[in-house]
Amino acid sequence: MLKTILLAGTALAIGAGAASARELKAIGISVGSMGNPFFVALAKGAEFEARKTNPNVKVMAVGFDYDLGKQNTQIDNFIAAGVDMILLNPGDPKAVEPAIKRAQAAGITVVAVDTAAKGANATVETNNTQAGTIACADLIERMGGKGNMVILNGPQVSSVIERVNGCKEVIAKNPGVKLLSSDQDAKGSREGGLAVMQSLLTRFTSVDGVFAINDPTAIGAVLAAKQMRRTNFPITSVDGAPDAETALKDPNSTQFVGTASQDPFLMARLAVQEGVELMNGKKPEKDPLLMDSKLVTRENIGEYKGWTAAR
Repeated sequence: MLKTILLAGTALAIGAGAASARELKAIGISVGSMGNPFFVALAKGAEFEARKTNPNVKVMAVGFDYDLGKQNTQIDNFIAAGVDMILLNPGDPKAVEPAIKRAQAAGITVVAVDTAAKGANATVETNNTQAGTIACADLIERMGGKGNMVILNGPQVSSVIERVNGCKEVIAKNPGVKLLSSDQDAKGSREGGLAVMQSLLTRFTSVDGVFAINDPTAIGAVLAAKQMRRTNFPITSVDGAPDAETALKDPNSTQFVGTASQDPFLMARLAVQEGVELMNGKKPEKDPLLMDSKLVTRENIGEYKGWTAAR
């Protein structure tokens, strides 16, 4: 049974426990891209927590650039380097399982972050269903509870699937809303959001609201709407990325109205904590460990501390 952990009330075991029997001496981190601010914040959070455990820990953080073969090689390199723990943002949640098994056979604890990975010892991620729910509830409220809606989908990893499912749960409770499209993969990118939104706006003459599975997709959708002079509907998404912060603060670009935020820095800290406990024979009380999202809007953006905020 899935359980959630609320960001506002998260009880971190930071600086509170007795010394672990097995020390964390080296950690490997493999994420989508070190050019993505989400993964930069995640890597920083992991290193911060790892150094609280052991100031001399060796930290290796790399991006696999969305190439599963490259990620497999990175995992093998971590094994060869003798790391104690791997934090893994999987390129493919199922295809990465053999590499995870190789790591575990070498005595390495593997914790999946942001997206579940088959065979991982534990998973820490945003409660993506809840994130999709709050983003779409806000969107539909702004639509007045009725109208034609579009979901800009993305790569079919667990986080994306759950966000869309959460959104559809809200739509099902609002009979006045008609879902025009929900199966178009915008690749989770600005370019994909632009292309798919252009296609959908060409196809549908009336669109009253758009939910995008992440901020880059939403920013691309905003660009498409501007280019096609269709700026009369709101757009929401999930992430709380720096680009979304900028867009929500821009008085001249009001179409993007909200994003359900994630906290990659805290996510990584919790993942390292779980990994250290697993190294020492303690199973997590909650798996997956889900972090509830908070809706960031044009109205409350001034209160939001984003991914790049000082910690």
